[in-house]
Formats: sequence, C-alpha cells, structure tokens
Amino acid sequence: MGKGKDRPADPSAGSGAALLIIDMISNMDFRHADEIAAPAEAAARRIKALRAAATRAGLPVIYVNDNFGHWGMEWPRLVEMCEASGETAATLVRLLRPRKADLFIIKPMHSGFYATNLQALLPRLGVSRLILTGMATELCVLFTAADAHMRDYSLWTPADCVASSTADGGEFALRLLRRHMGVEVRPTAERGLEDWLESSASS
Repeated sequence: MGKGKDRPADPSAGSGAALLIIDMISNMDFRHADEIAAPAEAAARRIKALRAAATRAGLPVIYVNDNFGHWGMEWPRLVEMCEASGETAATLVRLLRPRKADLFIIKPMHSGFYATNLQALLPRLGVSRLILTGMATELCVLFTAADAHMRDYSLWTPADCVASSTADGGEFALRLLRRHMGVEVRPTAERGLEDWLESSASS
C-alpha cells in the first residue's frame, strides 16, 4: 500500500467515506477488452475528476486491483507492466496513475473484499461509506458492491465512473445495485461528491 505526506494524518476523523478504484490499472489482456476499451477511457476521465474532488475533501483513495497472476510483483512494478501493455492500458495508467498518498490493494478474484485486507483497512480508516468506480460494472464492481452491501456500507456507484463491455450488461448491473441493494447510481454529471457526502451522512 502506498502512503504519502499529503494523506490526512487521521483519516478516521474525516468524512467516513472512501473512494475505491477497481481494476482500472489493467493490461487489457482479457476477453472483451476491445469492447470495453472506449468505455473504460471515458470512465477513467470521470474517475480522475472524482479522485481530485475526493482528495480535496480529505477522503482516502484506494485502488483495488487484479495482479494478473503476478503474485510476487510489487504494485509499482505492476503499474509499469500495465503501462507497457498497449495503447489503451497506457492511457488508463496515464489518467489514473496511483499517487504516493493513495492506497493499493491486490485482489485475487472479482470482489475487492475476497481474500484481501480491505475489510480490515476500512474500519481502521473510519469508513462507513464507499464510492465504487472502475470496471467491469457487471463483474468486479458488482461483486464488490454486493460484498460491501452485506457489510452495511452506504454506497454510491456513479454511472459515468464505471465501464462495461456492453451497454446492456452495464445498465442491468446498475439496475440490480439500485433496486436490490439501495445503491446510489446517479452519475457525477448529475450529483457532486459534496452533495452525496452530505446526504449519505444523514441517511
């Protein structure tokens, strides 16, 4: 996990929320990578803006990422490997390269909670609310959201900060999140971070 001097000294004293960026550091070497490339780049630009807003608000930013089978590789080297993996992968790294203040967690399966230290980290940061972003909406974002919902986190998955290989698949996953888990899915174009933080704090 990365750590830097611009991280708040006591995150638990902050807003109680965190931004998760799921699988956006990618080698783009998987099935349907070509189909998800353009949506992923569009989402990355929105996530970058949301990340900046989260940092201004004092929220921790946590990358939850696949390691593509490289179990002995440290995350900075993983980022370098992805950056060298092709045009789309390099664009995603350029837009969302982890900063010194950000945290980075490796996950072995779809959910960010499965066999990771995320569920131990979040209480240490005083987090009870999560903003979930990344790809793919119908896989890793959905599985992470389901596990977070079962752990009673308040959730926002902005529709313009996630990416799917098909529009239908992404929309179906967002409907599941909204209808069955009570997840806020309005895009950042319609709802700002400050507004969500204020409303979710009182819910």
